[in-house]
Amino acid sequence: MTVEEKLGQLQQLPWAVSTGPGGSETKDVEDAARAGRLGSVLNIFGAKSSNALQRIAVEESRLGIPLLFGLDVIHGLWTTFPIPLAQASSFDPEVSRRDAEVSAKESRSNGVHWTFSPMMDVTHEPRWGRIAEGCGEDPYLTTAFAVAKVEGYQGEKDGKGGKGGKDGKGEKGSGLDAKDRIAACAKHFVAYGGAEGGRDYNTVDVSESRLRNHYLPPFKAALNAGVATVMASFNTISGVPAHGNSHMLTDVLSREWGFDGFVVSDWNGVDELVAHGFAEDGADAARLALNAGVDMEMASTDLAKHGKKLLSSGRIREQRLDEAVARILRLKFALGLFDHPYVDEGAAIDKPSAEAREAARETAARSMVLLKNDGKALPLKKSTGSIAVVGPFGDSDDLLGTWTFPGAAKNFPSGKVLAAVKAAAPRAKVTYAKGVDPEGKDTSGIPAAVSAARRADVTVVVVGEPPAMSGEAAARGDISLPGGQEKLIEAIAATGKPFVVVLVNGRPLTVGGWLKSAPAVLEAWHPGLEAGNAIADVLFGEVNPGGKLPVSFPRTVGQIPVHYNHESTGRPYAADNKYTSKYLDLPPDPQFTFGHGLSYTSFEIGEPKLSRDRVPARALREGDTLEVSVTVRNTGERAGDEVVQLYVHDIAASITQPVRKLRGFRRVTLKAGRSKTVRFQLGADDFGFWTNAESGEFRVEEGAVDIYVGNSSEAEAKKRLTIT
Repeated sequence: MTVEEKLGQLQQLPWAVSTGPGGSETKDVEDAARAGRLGSVLNIFGAKSSNALQRIAVEESRLGIPLLFGLDVIHGLWTTFPIPLAQASSFDPEVSRRDAEVSAKESRSNGVHWTFSPMMDVTHEPRWGRIAEGCGEDPYLTTAFAVAKVEGYQGEKDGKGGKGGKDGKGEKGSGLDAKDRIAACAKHFVAYGGAEGGRDYNTVDVSESRLRNHYLPPFKAALNAGVATVMASFNTISGVPAHGNSHMLTDVLSREWGFDGFVVSDWNGVDELVAHGFAEDGADAARLALNAGVDMEMASTDLAKHGKKLLSSGRIREQRLDEAVARILRLKFALGLFDHPYVDEGAAIDKPSAEAREAARETAARSMVLLKNDGKALPLKKSTGSIAVVGPFGDSDDLLGTWTFPGAAKNFPSGKVLAAVKAAAPRAKVTYAKGVDPEGKDTSGIPAAVSAARRADVTVVVVGEPPAMSGEAAARGDISLPGGQEKLIEAIAATGKPFVVVLVNGRPLTVGGWLKSAPAVLEAWHPGLEAGNAIADVLFGEVNPGGKLPVSFPRTVGQIPVHYNHESTGRPYAADNKYTSKYLDLPPDPQFTFGHGLSYTSFEIGEPKLSRDRVPARALREGDTLEVSVTVRNTGERAGDEVVQLYVHDIAASITQPVRKLRGFRRVTLKAGRSKTVRFQLGADDFGFWTNAESGEFRVEEGAVDIYVGNSSEAEAKKRLTIT
């Protein structure tokens, strides 16, 4: 390969999705492909378009190296699943696996080889719009979902559970070259969720121990699961931008962890090293990024423009260039692109299948969280004579959520709550009044909504955020219900008639004073394609909600950050002592804590039992484990799901530990009156921690550890373990 061809493999350019090959907007991409100076294209989809561009690269370039096509398939292509934050609420990683499997099949059939997902940025910042794309505030929960999604996209690393023939060329298979698999990308590496103020692209100042204990675990687990690629993050990490951070990209990712896939920049991330004040110009940015460990440049073209001069001047080494090219070519071989560069245009999936729709409906309902249910206001009875649906999202088909495929949003919008309520209660008289716009201050429509509520036996108030208010570049300084929506709820409450509130949103909200007046609140998030049906399934009890919050809901924005896994201070909160860590005007806890979620039935979780109450630290370091068992019983009158959660607290350590850390969870389905014993195995990873040593030091120390088991992060039942 010539130097230009090698540099070309490191270049990813965006496709103008409004035109196909031959259009003026795509000429630069086609010319680069024809010259063999292009490695990847993002935002191209469709079997016909992708094949046409691929033919240029394969049949007209000198070496015929196929292109790698990437697309942001975040929670579905045609079949839009609930947003990732909602999926995490299920506390069931199989939910994300189903999303990834359906997404991979639909995407690969349309010429897409690679998705920029999963996002595994742990965050304590609900103002950050991209919290919708992740799994919330806990690294352990995020890790479980990251692994499931990687395996759903790519197949399991060891090939177990594969669905196809031995050669992987059948309709289904377990390898990346199968027709129903795509390469995954672990993003954003790293600590993007710690952006100051929740503002996108912002600074992160973080210790090595916080990096290794809080932000890095999901990435390490994804690598162990075989993730093909990693994306660098936009933020700085203690002053060093991630795209030029050799400690993270080379020392940790490549050398310490042995990652042999490739690192892709985020959009324009290499060139933005100049704006960061880290690089002098584009050539300097290219040098810094490649030498730090970035292998492919997305959108900007600094490596392609300046790489040859950088190489001849010795500012980048040919060995490093060859390494980056080899990493990219290995993925193309693994995907089978050299043998099968084109897709079957006649087999392209162009709409959600009935099976995929059912999966979207089931996972959406499984991801909903019952926040409040006073007086058993829910479930609603199908025999109810009259129902009012009010609120800006009651008759909306815009509930897919952030980062949805444009073609899906246009052709396959979300199902409406109003229509689903009518279908669920066919004998009821169902009326609708919008009340207020999603963001507008105009309250002139509230009287009509009040009138509808007065005439109905019960009212369903559907409020929340438009999807555009969460996701990338969607930070909010005020995370209450926008516009006049709170006034609408207050007006409905003032009627004195029964009502319930459904929240559709992409982040935790401050729910304000209206919460006290609402008998029941269902957190539905942005549920995706089958939004209306899934919400109705839960409202009318076809599905008993069993989801739990993967992130705390603050009382006000002034309380942020507020999260369950905080560290203790030297003066922890005490209600009767002013001189402790507190606000004068707020309780110390969030409105709703991590792990919270109610059910239409009731559960009793017993006292945890340890297989032994003492274990040597040395034995743990050598792989020994102990078992924690607990019995959960359905004490109610109907079947339901409970999530048994296990937390640990290291009483005293050489580095202060969180007051609690999630180290186990299990979603259990039980019929009324039935019980089940849940068992957890705990080892070194659960009791140890990383120090601030940059070279990586993991410790399991002697001392006392409290082990809590319950149905939220506020679990009280505990046993003490002594590590000797």
